[in-house]
Amino acid sequence: MRRRKSTIFFVVLGVLLIALAIALQVGWILLNLQQIALLVLGIVFFALLITGLVLNTTFLVREIRKNEQQDAFLNAVTHELKTPLASIRLYLQTLKQRDLSPEKRSEFYDIMLADSDRLLGTVEQVLAASKTKEKTRRSKAAPVDLREVVAESAAQIVTRYNLPEKAIKITDGSDALMIEADREELQTVFLNLLDNAVKYSGDDPDIAVKFRLRSTGMAEVHVKDRGRGIPSSELKSIFKRFYRVRGSGASDPKGTGLGLFIVRSIVGSYGGRILVKSKGLNKGSTFIVRLPVSE
Repeated sequence: MRRRKSTIFFVVLGVLLIALAIALQVGWILLNLQQIALLVLGIVFFALLITGLVLNTTFLVREIRKNEQQDAFLNAVTHELKTPLASIRLYLQTLKQRDLSPEKRSEFYDIMLADSDRLLGTVEQVLAASKTKEKTRRSKAAPVDLREVVAESAAQIVTRYNLPEKAIKITDGSDALMIEADREELQTVFLNLLDNAVKYSGDDPDIAVKFRLRSTGMAEVHVKDRGRGIPSSELKSIFKRFYRVRGSGASDPKGTGLGLFIVRSIVGSYGGRILVKSKGLNKGSTFIVRLPVSE
């Protein structure tokens, strides 16, 4: 409702500015152009008019882009919710109407569980995105071993996509990397990063994870893949809400456009930063998470 009122306000402002421009033009023709005072006044009004039109156009363009992103988000969420639900319904109908062997039943149960996990993951992402607006500090913060969280997240991704263990290589370190944080939130960060790395790596994911302890007291986790990569023009935009990297179309991995936004919000809430590096399309990408080590 607030955005709609803002849009109406700027549309009305644009109409009034156009009407003022027409009135000034007509008045300029009718009045004596030799009068210096009117000339200066006209120049000032014209400058203000142009400035207002530029600001109004900029606002409208931004609103159009936001609406397009929200429409894409709604379509993506609808797809992410509808597809697993339709799959589960289909398998349940098959189980009800046909007498299947125990092996086939077990296979159907596994598929339905996987679809349920996908459905739950989508819902959790939307809920996590809404929680990023909350300004209250979390009460679940406790010392967490960063290496353990990353290892658990990698194991979940390997199981989710039925990957060989070597698909995600973790280089361990000798330094203790204890972080004061909510374990579930940290796991959300690395599940999103590793999930993206797999989805954008094609049929043969090759992901490397390494740790580093900086002299500034910040722990770093590098997540590097050899996948599609990110165009340099989009590196600053990928952490925005609903934003998705432009790709080839139907073959693009599905998603809500919330994952990296959630990652940045969680990392930032603990005084950390997330960076991304990529040399361009088909050259892979590296995400670097920096978090302060607890004393």
